[in-house]
Amino acid sequence: MDDFLKQLPQLAKDKQNENKKYFAKLRKKPPKNIDYVMQELHEAEFEKTDCLTCANCCKTTGPLFTNADIERISKHFKQKPQQFIDTYLRIDEDNDYVLQEVPCTFLGADNYCLIYDVRPKACREYPHTDRKKFQQISNLTIKNTSICPAVYNIVEAMKAKLPK
Repeated sequence: MDDFLKQLPQLAKDKQNENKKYFAKLRKKPPKNIDYVMQELHEAEFEKTDCLTCANCCKTTGPLFTNADIERISKHFKQKPQQFIDTYLRIDEDNDYVLQEVPCTFLGADNYCLIYDVRPKACREYPHTDRKKFQQISNLTIKNTSICPAVYNIVEAMKAKLPK
């Protein structure tokens, strides 16, 4: 896994133009069964991918925190929401709450999430490859191919299964 993670940014960069063209065609005319196919590819990939051996998403990027996330997590810590914000978050250029720093403050040395049961919605849904109307988040998916080995593999499998 470590070798693949080191190579992943370059592999994703090498495929970036191909992926952009592929997703542009996919957005124009998505197959009727795309949600079904993506669910199938997502499940197949995560049968063989263990996020705990990687956690690259937690090590290199941070999630957006919604107001509901902030309420839930601050309650978990028995803090007021503003105290949680002041301690862990900052406002980014898009005016969203994000972590003050990466790797994620809540990532344990064993790659387990210390707030797994109350983690942000963005973390629960990551890497978004099983989402309905998947083709609508193609820019995010292309970005995630350089972060998540599973996304890279899913996109490659998708191009083989749904050629454009």
